[in-house]
Amino acid sequence: MHGTVGIAGRELRVNASAIEILSHFRFGLMGAVEFRRKRLVLPMDAMWVRLEDDKPLPLDAMVTTGKFKAQQIILTSKIGLRVIDEEKVKIDALTGFRYWHLGESLTFDPSALGLSFSNSQNWVDPLVGGRIQLALAPKVAVNVLGDVGGWGTGAQIENQVVGLIGFRIKPTWNLQAGYRYMSVDYRSGGFLFDVITSGVMFGLTINRK
Repeated sequence: MHGTVGIAGRELRVNASAIEILSHFRFGLMGAVEFRRKRLVLPMDAMWVRLEDDKPLPLDAMVTTGKFKAQQIILTSKIGLRVIDEEKVKIDALTGFRYWHLGESLTFDPSALGLSFSNSQNWVDPLVGGRIQLALAPKVAVNVLGDVGGWGTGAQIENQVVGLIGFRIKPTWNLQAGYRYMSVDYRSGGFLFDVITSGVMFGLTINRK
């Protein structure tokens, strides 16, 4: 994760590796589900991450512990039309929306009068995008999808690109690995969140027919 965050005119550069993020990781979930009927597709995905850190700090002739918590929830829902539906190539045109929630809190123990902080930001962005599925071999397939949205509705702009390669281990089970890139530039009320999050993905998909 890297980019710029800020509040009340003060900005901070963020550059955190996967190892640094995992060292503060407390809980997280990521998953997707898709419904399909004939040429109509309804993909949805969600991501929830909670991070925490605490440090002892000298304050007013005493030592207090400052604890920072950050939470990010991203929910995406789309509807699309399968414009090409061949055995080895499938292409979907998609549109929908993405909901963002960012939550931050800073507390002290023992409590420091007037220094605790808690805030959150919520917004929804419209999206347009597409997806291509290619069958490279009887048991190997590649999925590439992307979307772009915002345009000042919530974020100034946001976009996502995902590439996955899957290997079928059972008739309805697929192991998948790939890469996800997501950027967002949100500015509102003195709050700035201009951040790129990217990294590798591993997972399992189950096709329920």
